[in-house]
Amino acid sequence: MTNRKKYTFIDLFAGCGGLTEGFLSTGHYNALAHVEWELPMVNTLRNRLVKKWHHTEEDALNRVVRFDVQKVNELLGGNWSEESLLLYGNDNSRQMSQSGLDGLLNGHSVDLIIGGPPCQAYSLCGRAQDPNSMKDDYRNFLFESFVKIVDHYKPSIFVFENVPGLLSACPGDIPVKNRIFQAFKEIGYDILPPDKLKNAVYCAADYYTPQLRNRVIIFGVKKDGNISLAELYDSLSNCKMKGVHLTVRDALSALPKFRPLERPIKNGRSNVSHELIGEVEIPLHIARYHSPRDVKIFKDWLLRNMNNASNQEKLDYYTSITGIKSNHIKYRSLEWDKPSPTVVSHLHKDGLMFIHPDIDQLRSITIREAALLQTFPMDFEFLGSSAYCYKMIGNAVPVNFAKSIAEAIFKVVNINNK
Repeated sequence: MTNRKKYTFIDLFAGCGGLTEGFLSTGHYNALAHVEWELPMVNTLRNRLVKKWHHTEEDALNRVVRFDVQKVNELLGGNWSEESLLLYGNDNSRQMSQSGLDGLLNGHSVDLIIGGPPCQAYSLCGRAQDPNSMKDDYRNFLFESFVKIVDHYKPSIFVFENVPGLLSACPGDIPVKNRIFQAFKEIGYDILPPDKLKNAVYCAADYYTPQLRNRVIIFGVKKDGNISLAELYDSLSNCKMKGVHLTVRDALSALPKFRPLERPIKNGRSNVSHELIGEVEIPLHIARYHSPRDVKIFKDWLLRNMNNASNQEKLDYYTSITGIKSNHIKYRSLEWDKPSPTVVSHLHKDGLMFIHPDIDQLRSITIREAALLQTFPMDFEFLGSSAYCYKMIGNAVPVNFAKSIAEAIFKVVNINNK
């Protein structure tokens, strides 16, 4: 990297911008481009660049590229095919479709590439529910697009974030960690060897995040560069917070409360089961609808402290109230004085595994509460349906964790550039 005030990065599989937010909030980096294909996430990130990071709307439209990252040549060089124009043309600037990322960067060097390919194919839960353990899922190989873009721009460092299930995923009967190691080796980058990647699992709770979220952080460096992997990992370990972890209480206790209605009501086309206490309204802090049966279950679950029951007792509990047998636990409550479990994108389907710990509220967590557990700032706006908001939040890198990764890199780079 050259010695200048700020370092540049591209964010691949950017989602709604958890990694980007963390890196920008350090003040050490400039974002050159962000690539994401789901429109609500694209709109959310563009909106954030305008309202928080002082980009013009035109600049945000250019920098946040809605595109399928698997089409690497079109993404980099433009000249989009008719199919790509049909799918993404109306959601991007004309300049992007013509000249691609290369035209957008206009000769700027790229210091870092950051990102995390969608993790569903590596997720242990996802593999457990798929008849073929997701071995045929195309997302197993999205890392290849990441590799090609790293090879094209030759950054000094890259950050590849993913779930620990990556360490055991084996599509095509070849461990994906071996595939990733070999792919980066072939383009001249060092990462930890496959048998050492277990040492690259970090918990977000150690980095100012009220959530027990384990993730693999793969740093990559040029073989002929002046930065070592050991320095980066030591720096990240040294960024761990001192003292006790942040808790659900730290994150959520100050928010306005809700109470369950005696019976659900209709509000337009929506069913409503809870009402706000008081007059303070916070964007996206809206109680989702729960059936009377679920409200009753929430109360019983909390009264009986079912979180501390055995797994079999939880399965039997579900059978006793529904008459249905399940191999998967269906309910779980958060606990005030502990970090939250991992916030997941499944929240877009229901919140039954994220019951609010306040027994007077008898509900699952709101969109805003999920975002706060992911350490998104209170002023961060999420654009899209409620389901999409939950999904993008669950898929994001916690902002404070991302900020710690960014600070760890900056400390190493600054020392090496002096």
